[in-house]
Amino acid sequence: MTTRLYSHDIFLEHITPPGHPERPDRLRALHEVLKADIFDPLDRIEAPRGDAMTIGYAHPQAFIRRVEGHIPETGLAQIDEDTSVSPKSFEAALHAIGAANAAVDDVFLGTADNAFVAARPPGHHAETNRAMGFCLFNTAAIAARYAQRKHGAERIAIVDWDVHHGNGTQDIFWADHSVLYCSTHQMPLYPGTGALEETGEHGTICNAPLRAHDTGDHFREAFRDRVLAAIDDFHPDLILISAGFDAHHRDPLAEINLVEDDFDWATGKLMETADRLSGNRLVSLLEGGYDLQGLSASAGAHILRLMRG
Repeated sequence: MTTRLYSHDIFLEHITPPGHPERPDRLRALHEVLKADIFDPLDRIEAPRGDAMTIGYAHPQAFIRRVEGHIPETGLAQIDEDTSVSPKSFEAALHAIGAANAAVDDVFLGTADNAFVAARPPGHHAETNRAMGFCLFNTAAIAARYAQRKHGAERIAIVDWDVHHGNGTQDIFWADHSVLYCSTHQMPLYPGTGALEETGEHGTICNAPLRAHDTGDHFREAFRDRVLAAIDDFHPDLILISAGFDAHHRDPLAEINLVEDDFDWATGKLMETADRLSGNRLVSLLEGGYDLQGLSASAGAHILRLMRG
C-alpha cells in the first residue's frame, strides 16, 4: 500500500494575523506527528506549483484576477473579515492546487494507492465568485474538474467532513450532475448553509447536518445512512475528501465531539467504498482543524488508516 503525502514549505509562508485560527502552526503540528517511526513508509513528495490556468476550471478569470490583486507586496491584506492574504499567499494556493492535481494523477496512473495533501490555505468555502472563510480558491473543486478533463472521469464524489459546511463546493456544483457533494457539518454554524433540503438541481448535493454537542455515534449514523448511501447510488470514478478536523471535541470553533477513532472509521469506510466502486482512487485534502493537538492527532489517524488500507 503506497500513500503519498504532498506538502511544501511555501504553505508556512501564507501568513495570517496574530491570533488567527488558520495559522502556519497547524502544519507544523501535523508534521511533528508525522516524524514518528510509524509514518516512515509515507511517500513524501514536495508539492508542485500548479498551473494557474487550472484555477479557471472552477472560478472565472475576473475572480482570479481580483484575488491576485489583493496580494500585498508586504504585510497583510484583508479580503473579508475572516480571510487575509500575505505576499506568498497566491503562491501557496498554487502549490496546494498543484499538489491536489498531482495526487489525482497518482491515483489514476497507479503511482500511489491514495494521497493526502497537507496544504494551506484551505479551499472548501471558496465559492465560484467569492473568497471567504479562510479560503481563496476551491482546491477540491479544481481537482474534481482536473480529473474530468485530464483523466476522463465521468462521476466524482467529494466527501466533506469539516465541521463547517463547504458552501463553496456546494455552490460550484449545485447545477452539476457529474459531481456528488456530501457533507457532514454542525448546523447552525458558519457559513449558514447545508440544510437537508439543499439537494442541488440534480439531487447531487447530500447534506447530513449535525447538532451542537453531537458525538461520534451521531456522526457515524449520518455518515452511514446519508453519505455512504449516496455514494453507493452514484458510483463515482474518484472520491475526494475535504478533510477538515475541526469536528474534534477539542476544537475552539465548533461544538461537535468527535475523537480520532471517528476519523479513522470514516477513512476506512471511504477506502472500502473506493475499492469497491472507484478503482481504489481516493485523494484527501486538508481543510480545517484549529486545535493543534486535535488536528495533528486526528489527521495522523486519518493518514495512518490511508497507509494501512
